[in-house]
Amino acid sequence: MSESLEWGRRYLMVRPDHFRIDYVINPYMSTQDQPDSELALKQWDSLRQAIADAGGEVEVLAQRPDSPDMVYAMNLGLATVDGRAMLSHMRFEPRRRESLTAGDWFTEHGFALGRTGSDGVGPHFESGDAFVFGDSLVVGYGPRTEAEALEHLATEWGIRVRGMRIAHEGMYHLDLPFCPVDSTHAMVYPPAFDAESQAELFGIVPDPIVLTDEEAFAFSANSIVVNETIVMPACSPRLREILTGLGLRVVVLDLTEFHKGGGSVRCLTNPLDFPLTRITRLGGELILPA
Repeated sequence: MSESLEWGRRYLMVRPDHFRIDYVINPYMSTQDQPDSELALKQWDSLRQAIADAGGEVEVLAQRPDSPDMVYAMNLGLATVDGRAMLSHMRFEPRRRESLTAGDWFTEHGFALGRTGSDGVGPHFESGDAFVFGDSLVVGYGPRTEAEALEHLATEWGIRVRGMRIAHEGMYHLDLPFCPVDSTHAMVYPPAFDAESQAELFGIVPDPIVLTDEEAFAFSANSIVVNETIVMPACSPRLREILTGLGLRVVVLDLTEFHKGGGSVRCLTNPLDFPLTRITRLGGELILPA
């Protein structure tokens, strides 16, 4: 029998006071399609309230005026329940200023800070590519995160890291085609990965919930589970039946203003309580697709 996720009850969010589209770094962005700032704030507030209603906690970080994408808090850094944080080293230069503020926040809140690189030097790592599932940290790499960063994570933290090579430009972070639901179930979109990683994916997830194209591009996997509630930007009747059958309460929110920047529920929320299991193998263990 599946057990509930051990994590996902405490989040960091960034209030969208300066959210806009100043540049294009993913297929969803267009400087000609700007978000409505008033509506975006209303949608963001509805997400924060939904987390609270589900029994979760939210910490709020002010947005830098010079960092319009900072609202996508999932990419600020990978935080663990035992007080460690691996700061993101963004691939694209316009997002790197976010790490300055995020680093200060993590340090001020008692997290021991690590880095894979900074200012464009060293391997890029974006925490929207990383999830705890089973006994491992599952990390997507390719579009944003580099394989060398996975080795850094395994070595510095002494953990098992399983790499998944992302091969679809529309699924540029792991949080778009992969969403842990409970201890054995995860929503997955196999076409996001190369053939070897697809095979690895089905070995990692005992009970995959395979998404259709329509479900995947409605950002259905960009969802969060808070206790017995799953908060989603879209949920087809088929998915709703599966998820409620697992004992989850489904809450669907309109977050379309944030879809203009290429993210939704998961991108807007950074879990601060990932449990990572240290392994006895010196330097951790890195497992990449064959």
